[in-house]
Amino acid sequence: MTYEMPEISSIDWSKLKIAIVGGDEREQEIARLVIETGANVSVFGFPIDKNGLDGATRTKTAGESIKDADFILFPIPGMSQDGALFSNEKIYPDEAMLSGAKNDAHLIMGLPHPNLTEVCRKLGFGLHEYETDKELMLLRMPSIVELALKIIIENTKVSIHGSSIVMVGQGNVAHTLTRDLILLGANVTVAARNPVQRAEAIVIGAKAITLDGLGDAVANCDICLSAVPAPLVTRAIIDRMPESVFIADFAAPPGGVDFDYARSRHINCVWGRGLGRRAPITVGRSQWKGIAERIISIVKERK
Repeated sequence: MTYEMPEISSIDWSKLKIAIVGGDEREQEIARLVIETGANVSVFGFPIDKNGLDGATRTKTAGESIKDADFILFPIPGMSQDGALFSNEKIYPDEAMLSGAKNDAHLIMGLPHPNLTEVCRKLGFGLHEYETDKELMLLRMPSIVELALKIIIENTKVSIHGSSIVMVGQGNVAHTLTRDLILLGANVTVAARNPVQRAEAIVIGAKAITLDGLGDAVANCDICLSAVPAPLVTRAIIDRMPESVFIADFAAPPGGVDFDYARSRHINCVWGRGLGRRAPITVGRSQWKGIAERIISIVKERK
């Protein structure tokens, strides 16, 4: 995938310390790109392959990585309900951990937990969210949809072609996935609160209903997909589904599906988090584009 990258040479990266904490394989690609700028890079809490990360300092704790940092990069997939980062480590970014960064540090991530927002406010840090950056989301979309389709294919015994699929929500991920499912021959019903999103779904060939009609829509579906981080696929909705249904939730925490109840009914269900890791190089580069643009803008404003 090709797209216009920011002008990296417009600031002196060698004067910056950038800490990359938490995440998955995407963060390794982001770290590699940050190293190329000449910045001082420290990393913790994400998998690093056998090729390593020459030029980065690998620390033993998140706090050690963050110490004296100008910028702190946390992952995009959000945080758990208890405030932990999306990571292969249990990382809870509290005031003690973050206080080692520089006084005017900036934290860049997807979507922070309210506790983290409050910590940044107390420390006077800049907090920059890019989960809602539509440009970056669209650049990541092909990779996200590829893994979503893989999850559906591996967990069903029916072809997507001709199947009855209910899609709950119609944000960026859900809309693109809906389009691709229709192109593969599925009969897709979109349940969405927003009338504009329902209209967009109709334009690409889906049937669109309000959330009030969700119970009737799932009564005979083969697959139910949720992409809304709110409890919409509840016990009452699941009780309307056939036992043969497959349920996948592609929403960020707290998700939208009552998984415990679905499993108690022996329904096959999957929470497909971190879909961007399907193509970590492609997605990491697109995320770095947004991160670099924010860093460049912040540094220039300081002058």
